[in-house]
Amino acid sequence: MLTAIITGVAGQDGSYLSEHLLDKGYRVIGISRRKSVNNGLQNLQGGVLENKNFTLLNGDIKDSTFIYRCVEEYKPDEWYNLAAQSNVGHSFKEPVETFATNALAVVVQLEAIKSISPSTRFYQASTSELWGGLKCPKSGYKEGMEFYPRSPYGVSKLSAYWSVVNHRDAYGLFACNGILHNHSSPRRGVDFATRKITTGIAKIALGLENKLRMGDLSAFRDEGHSKDYVEAMHLMLQSDSPKDYVISTGSGATIEEMFRYVASLAGLKFEDIYEQDARFMRPSEVPFLLGNSSLAKKELAWEPKYNWKTLLEDMFEYDLMMLAKSR
Repeated sequence: MLTAIITGVAGQDGSYLSEHLLDKGYRVIGISRRKSVNNGLQNLQGGVLENKNFTLLNGDIKDSTFIYRCVEEYKPDEWYNLAAQSNVGHSFKEPVETFATNALAVVVQLEAIKSISPSTRFYQASTSELWGGLKCPKSGYKEGMEFYPRSPYGVSKLSAYWSVVNHRDAYGLFACNGILHNHSSPRRGVDFATRKITTGIAKIALGLENKLRMGDLSAFRDEGHSKDYVEAMHLMLQSDSPKDYVISTGSGATIEEMFRYVASLAGLKFEDIYEQDARFMRPSEVPFLLGNSSLAKKELAWEPKYNWKTLLEDMFEYDLMMLAKSR
Protein backbone atom coordinates (compact mmCIF):
# COMPACT_ATOMS: atom_id res chain seq x y z
CA MET A 1 0.00 0.00 0.00
CA LEU A 2 1.42 3.37 -1.06
CA THR A 3 1.40 6.16 1.52
CA ALA A 4 0.70 9.79 0.61
CA ILE A 5 0.81 12.88 2.80
CA ILE A 6 -1.43 15.80 1.82
CA THR A 7 -0.99 19.19 3.45
CA GLY A 8 -4.04 21.43 3.30
CA VAL A 9 -6.18 18.31 3.25
CA ALA A 10 -9.34 20.15 4.30
CA GLY A 11 -9.25 22.56 1.35
CA GLN A 12 -11.11 21.90 -1.89
CA ASP A 13 -8.09 20.32 -3.63
CA GLY A 14 -6.99 18.37 -0.57
CA SER A 15 -10.42 16.87 -0.06
CA TYR A 16 -10.85 15.81 -3.68
CA LEU A 17 -7.30 14.45 -3.81
CA SER A 18 -7.94 12.42 -0.64
CA GLU A 19 -10.95 10.78 -2.25
CA HIS A 20 -8.99 10.16 -5.46
CA LEU A 21 -6.05 8.50 -3.70
CA LEU A 22 -8.20 6.45 -1.31
CA ASP A 23 -10.11 5.11 -4.31
CA LYS A 24 -6.75 4.01 -5.74
CA GLY A 25 -5.87 2.09 -2.59
CA TYR A 26 -3.51 4.57 -0.96
CA ARG A 27 -2.98 5.15 2.72
CA VAL A 28 -3.56 8.90 3.12
CA ILE A 29 -2.17 11.07 5.91
CA GLY A 30 -3.93 14.42 5.84
CA ILE A 31 -2.54 17.52 7.53
CA SER A 32 -4.80 20.38 8.57
CA ARG A 33 -4.41 23.30 10.93
CA ARG A 34 -6.34 22.93 14.18
CA LYS A 35 -9.26 25.33 14.64
CA SER A 36 -10.88 25.87 18.03
CA VAL A 37 -14.26 27.18 16.87
CA ASN A 38 -15.00 25.46 13.56
CA ASN A 39 -13.03 22.32 12.76
CA GLY A 40 -13.04 23.27 9.05
CA LEU A 41 -13.36 19.66 7.92
CA GLN A 42 -16.67 20.00 6.07
CA ASN A 43 -14.95 19.38 2.72
CA LEU A 44 -13.86 15.90 3.79
CA GLN A 45 -16.93 14.12 2.50
CA GLY A 46 -17.83 10.66 1.21
CA GLY A 47 -16.61 8.84 4.29
CA VAL A 48 -13.02 10.09 4.09
CA LEU A 49 -12.74 10.72 7.84
CA GLU A 50 -14.18 7.27 8.59
CA ASN A 51 -11.99 5.46 6.07
CA LYS A 52 -9.56 3.09 7.83
CA ASN A 53 -6.81 4.13 5.41
CA PHE A 54 -7.13 7.84 6.27
CA THR A 55 -5.35 9.53 9.17
CA LEU A 56 -5.90 13.19 10.09
CA LEU A 57 -3.09 15.15 11.71
CA ASN A 58 -3.46 18.64 13.18
CA GLY A 59 -0.40 20.74 12.50
CA ASP A 60 1.05 23.86 10.91
CA ILE A 61 3.35 23.51 7.90
CA LYS A 62 5.40 26.45 9.24
CA ASP A 63 6.37 24.29 12.25
CA SER A 64 9.61 22.61 11.16
CA THR A 65 9.60 20.19 14.11
CA PHE A 66 6.16 18.95 13.12
CA ILE A 67 7.13 18.55 9.44
CA TYR A 68 10.35 16.66 10.21
CA ARG A 69 8.42 14.39 12.58
CA CYS A 70 5.86 13.59 9.87
CA VAL A 71 8.55 12.68 7.35
CA GLU A 72 10.39 10.56 9.92
CA GLU A 73 7.31 8.67 11.09
CA TYR A 74 5.63 7.97 7.75
CA LYS A 75 8.42 8.18 5.11
CA PRO A 76 5.67 8.62 2.50
CA ASP A 77 5.92 7.51 -1.10
CA GLU A 78 4.29 10.78 -2.17
CA TRP A 79 3.96 14.22 -0.56
CA TYR A 80 1.45 16.75 -1.90
CA ASN A 81 1.88 20.28 -0.57
CA LEU A 82 -1.49 21.93 -1.12
CA ALA A 83 -1.51 24.09 2.02
CA ALA A 84 -1.20 27.81 1.36
CA GLN A 85 -2.47 31.29 2.07
CA SER A 86 -4.25 31.20 -1.27
CA ASN A 87 -6.31 34.38 -1.31
CA VAL A 88 -4.57 36.82 -3.66
CA GLY A 89 -6.41 39.88 -2.35
CA HIS A 90 -5.64 39.02 1.26
CA SER A 91 -1.94 38.63 0.45
CA PHE A 92 -1.71 42.42 0.03
CA LYS A 93 -2.88 42.79 3.64
CA GLU A 94 -0.56 40.13 5.11
CA PRO A 95 2.45 39.78 2.79
CA VAL A 96 4.84 38.48 5.46
CA GLU A 97 2.49 35.75 6.65
CA THR A 98 1.78 34.85 3.03
CA PHE A 99 5.50 34.46 2.29
CA ALA A 100 6.11 32.40 5.43
CA THR A 101 3.32 29.97 4.56
CA ASN A 102 3.74 29.80 0.80
CA ALA A 103 7.54 29.96 0.46
CA LEU A 104 9.51 29.31 3.65
CA ALA A 105 7.32 26.35 4.66
CA VAL A 106 7.95 24.74 1.27
CA VAL A 107 11.72 24.86 1.85
CA VAL A 108 11.18 23.20 5.24
CA GLN A 109 9.26 20.34 3.61
CA LEU A 110 11.86 19.87 0.87
CA GLU A 111 14.73 19.92 3.35
CA ALA A 112 13.00 17.36 5.57
CA ILE A 113 12.43 15.04 2.62
CA LYS A 114 16.02 15.51 1.40
CA SER A 115 17.43 14.69 4.84
CA ILE A 116 15.15 11.84 5.94
CA SER A 117 13.29 10.33 2.98
CA PRO A 118 14.91 11.32 -0.34
CA SER A 119 12.90 8.71 -2.26
CA THR A 120 9.64 10.56 -1.43
CA ARG A 121 8.08 12.17 -4.50
CA PHE A 122 7.06 15.79 -3.86
CA TYR A 123 4.30 17.81 -5.52
CA GLN A 124 4.09 21.59 -5.08
CA ALA A 125 0.85 23.40 -5.83
CA SER A 126 2.04 26.29 -7.97
CA THR A 127 -0.12 28.84 -9.76
CA SER A 128 -0.72 30.77 -12.96
CA GLU A 129 -0.32 33.94 -10.87
CA LEU A 130 3.43 33.48 -11.45
CA TRP A 131 3.00 35.05 -14.88
CA GLY A 132 1.15 38.20 -13.90
CA GLY A 133 -1.08 38.18 -16.97
CA LEU A 134 0.35 41.25 -18.69
CA LYS A 135 1.67 39.55 -21.85
CA CYS A 136 -0.39 36.41 -22.20
CA PRO A 137 -0.04 34.91 -25.70
CA LYS A 138 -3.18 34.00 -27.65
CA SER A 139 -2.31 30.33 -27.30
CA GLY A 140 -1.98 30.65 -23.51
CA TYR A 141 0.89 30.43 -21.08
CA LYS A 142 2.97 27.26 -21.18
CA GLU A 143 6.06 25.88 -19.50
CA GLY A 144 9.24 27.96 -19.85
CA MET A 145 7.60 31.35 -20.31
CA GLU A 146 8.86 34.34 -18.32
CA PHE A 147 7.30 34.95 -14.90
CA TYR A 148 6.17 38.35 -13.59
CA PRO A 149 4.10 37.98 -10.39
CA ARG A 150 1.93 40.99 -9.48
CA SER A 151 0.92 40.23 -5.90
CA PRO A 152 2.57 39.10 -2.65
CA TYR A 153 0.82 35.79 -3.24
CA GLY A 154 2.43 35.42 -6.66
CA VAL A 155 5.85 36.42 -5.33
CA SER A 156 5.65 33.84 -2.54
CA LYS A 157 4.59 31.11 -4.96
CA LEU A 158 7.41 31.99 -7.34
CA SER A 159 9.93 31.58 -4.54
CA ALA A 160 8.46 28.15 -3.77
CA TYR A 161 8.55 27.25 -7.47
CA TRP A 162 12.29 27.90 -7.71
CA SER A 163 12.94 26.11 -4.41
CA VAL A 164 11.37 22.99 -5.93
CA VAL A 165 13.46 23.33 -9.10
CA ASN A 166 16.62 23.87 -7.04
CA HIS A 167 16.06 20.78 -4.88
CA ARG A 168 15.37 18.75 -8.01
CA ASP A 169 18.50 19.95 -9.79
CA ALA A 170 20.90 20.13 -6.86
CA TYR A 171 19.88 17.06 -4.85
CA GLY A 172 18.08 14.82 -7.33
CA LEU A 173 14.74 14.88 -5.54
CA PHE A 174 11.66 13.83 -7.46
CA ALA A 175 10.01 17.21 -7.02
CA CYS A 176 7.68 18.98 -9.42
CA ASN A 177 5.47 22.04 -9.70
CA GLY A 178 1.92 21.88 -10.95
CA ILE A 179 1.36 25.35 -12.44
CA LEU A 180 -2.39 25.31 -12.02
CA HIS A 181 -4.68 27.90 -13.51
CA ASN A 182 -7.80 28.94 -11.63
CA HIS A 183 -9.97 26.07 -10.52
CA SER A 184 -13.03 25.99 -8.32
CA SER A 185 -15.78 23.66 -7.09
CA PRO A 186 -18.72 23.61 -4.69
CA ARG A 187 -16.05 23.22 -1.99
CA ARG A 188 -14.34 26.52 -2.88
CA GLY A 189 -14.28 29.19 -0.18
CA VAL A 190 -16.98 31.85 -0.53
CA ASP A 191 -14.37 34.64 -0.58
CA PHE A 192 -13.14 33.52 -4.02
CA ALA A 193 -14.73 35.14 -7.09
CA THR A 194 -16.44 32.15 -8.68
CA ARG A 195 -17.97 30.89 -5.44
CA LYS A 196 -18.92 34.41 -4.42
CA ILE A 197 -20.80 34.69 -7.70
CA THR A 198 -22.65 31.39 -7.47
CA THR A 199 -23.49 31.76 -3.78
CA GLY A 200 -24.47 35.42 -4.10
CA ILE A 201 -26.74 34.88 -7.10
CA ALA A 202 -28.30 31.83 -5.45
CA LYS A 203 -29.18 34.03 -2.45
CA ILE A 204 -30.74 36.61 -4.76
CA ALA A 205 -32.69 33.93 -6.64
CA LEU A 206 -34.09 32.68 -3.32
CA GLY A 207 -35.01 36.19 -2.16
CA LEU A 208 -32.37 36.29 0.56
CA GLU A 209 -30.41 39.21 -0.93
CA ASN A 210 -30.99 41.99 -3.47
CA LYS A 211 -27.48 42.79 -4.73
CA LEU A 212 -24.10 41.15 -5.17
CA ARG A 213 -21.21 43.49 -4.37
CA MET A 214 -17.86 42.80 -6.00
CA GLY A 215 -14.77 44.61 -7.26
CA ASP A 216 -13.36 44.88 -10.79
CA LEU A 217 -14.88 42.24 -13.08
CA SER A 218 -12.69 42.77 -16.15
CA ALA A 219 -10.04 40.13 -15.40
CA PHE A 220 -10.01 37.07 -17.69
CA ARG A 221 -9.48 33.67 -16.11
CA ASP A 222 -8.96 30.15 -17.44
CA GLU A 223 -11.24 28.31 -15.01
CA GLY A 224 -11.52 24.57 -14.38
CA HIS A 225 -12.86 22.10 -11.82
CA SER A 226 -10.80 20.97 -8.84
CA LYS A 227 -11.80 17.33 -9.44
CA ASP A 228 -10.04 17.42 -12.81
CA TYR A 229 -6.96 19.15 -11.46
CA VAL A 230 -6.25 16.73 -8.59
CA GLU A 231 -6.10 13.92 -11.16
CA ALA A 232 -3.31 15.85 -12.89
CA MET A 233 -1.43 16.20 -9.59
CA HIS A 234 -1.41 12.46 -9.10
CA LEU A 235 -0.36 11.79 -12.68
CA MET A 236 2.66 14.09 -12.30
CA LEU A 237 4.05 11.93 -9.50
CA GLN A 238 3.61 8.75 -11.56
CA SER A 239 5.97 9.92 -14.31
CA ASP A 240 9.36 8.34 -14.93
CA SER A 241 11.09 11.65 -14.23
CA PRO A 242 10.01 14.86 -12.44
CA LYS A 243 8.85 17.79 -14.52
CA ASP A 244 6.78 20.96 -14.10
CA TYR A 245 3.44 21.08 -15.94
CA VAL A 246 0.85 23.74 -16.74
CA ILE A 247 -2.66 22.55 -15.89
CA SER A 248 -5.59 24.46 -17.43
CA THR A 249 -8.68 24.07 -19.57
CA GLY A 250 -7.39 26.30 -22.39
CA SER A 251 -10.61 28.34 -22.30
CA GLY A 252 -12.18 30.87 -20.01
CA ALA A 253 -14.03 34.15 -19.59
CA THR A 254 -13.92 37.46 -17.77
CA ILE A 255 -15.33 37.60 -14.25
CA GLU A 256 -18.15 39.74 -15.66
CA GLU A 257 -18.98 37.09 -18.26
CA MET A 258 -19.05 34.46 -15.52
CA PHE A 259 -21.30 36.71 -13.44
CA ARG A 260 -23.63 37.23 -16.41
CA TYR A 261 -23.73 33.50 -17.17
CA VAL A 262 -24.75 32.51 -13.63
CA ALA A 263 -27.29 35.35 -13.58
CA SER A 264 -28.80 33.90 -16.77
CA LEU A 265 -29.03 30.47 -15.09
CA ALA A 266 -31.07 32.13 -12.35
CA GLY A 267 -33.23 34.12 -14.81
CA LEU A 268 -31.79 37.39 -13.55
CA LYS A 269 -30.24 40.43 -15.26
CA PHE A 270 -26.67 41.41 -14.46
CA GLU A 271 -27.52 45.14 -14.42
CA ASP A 272 -30.20 44.58 -11.76
CA ILE A 273 -28.06 42.73 -9.25
CA TYR A 274 -24.41 43.81 -9.63
CA GLU A 275 -22.99 46.59 -7.50
CA GLN A 276 -19.32 47.61 -7.53
CA ASP A 277 -17.69 47.85 -4.12
CA ALA A 278 -14.35 49.64 -3.73
CA ARG A 279 -13.47 47.40 -0.76
CA PHE A 280 -12.82 44.53 -3.15
CA MET A 281 -10.52 46.40 -5.53
CA ARG A 282 -6.85 45.28 -5.53
CA PRO A 283 -3.73 47.52 -5.70
CA SER A 284 -2.68 45.68 -8.87
CA GLU A 285 -4.74 43.29 -10.94
CA VAL A 286 -3.71 40.35 -13.09
CA PRO A 287 -5.69 41.12 -16.25
CA PHE A 288 -5.52 38.00 -18.42
CA LEU A 289 -4.61 34.38 -17.64
CA LEU A 290 -5.05 31.62 -20.23
CA GLY A 291 -3.27 28.29 -20.00
CA ASN A 292 -1.80 25.90 -22.55
CA SER A 293 -1.71 22.34 -21.21
CA SER A 294 -0.55 20.64 -24.39
CA LEU A 295 2.46 19.12 -22.61
CA ALA A 296 0.35 17.59 -19.83
CA LYS A 297 -2.12 16.25 -22.36
CA LYS A 298 0.69 14.68 -24.38
CA GLU A 299 2.89 13.29 -21.62
CA LEU A 300 0.38 12.62 -18.82
CA ALA A 301 -2.64 11.77 -21.00
CA TRP A 302 -4.62 14.25 -18.91
CA GLU A 303 -7.84 15.81 -20.19
CA PRO A 304 -10.23 18.07 -18.23
CA LYS A 305 -13.87 16.98 -18.14
CA TYR A 306 -15.24 20.40 -17.15
CA ASN A 307 -15.12 23.84 -18.78
CA TRP A 308 -15.93 27.14 -17.08
CA LYS A 309 -19.63 26.93 -17.90
CA THR A 310 -20.20 23.38 -16.65
CA LEU A 311 -18.14 24.24 -13.56
CA LEU A 312 -20.35 27.24 -12.75
CA GLU A 313 -23.48 25.18 -13.36
CA ASP A 314 -22.25 22.58 -10.87
CA MET A 315 -21.46 25.23 -8.26
CA PHE A 316 -24.69 27.20 -8.73
CA GLU A 317 -26.89 24.10 -8.48
CA TYR A 318 -25.08 23.08 -5.31
CA ASP A 319 -25.42 26.53 -3.71
CA LEU A 320 -29.13 26.71 -4.58
CA MET A 321 -29.71 23.31 -3.03
CA MET A 322 -27.79 24.03 0.17
CA LEU A 323 -29.33 27.47 0.70
CA ALA A 324 -32.84 26.12 0.07
CA LYS A 325 -32.25 23.40 2.68
CA SER A 326 -31.12 25.93 5.27
CA ARG A 327 -34.13 28.25 4.88
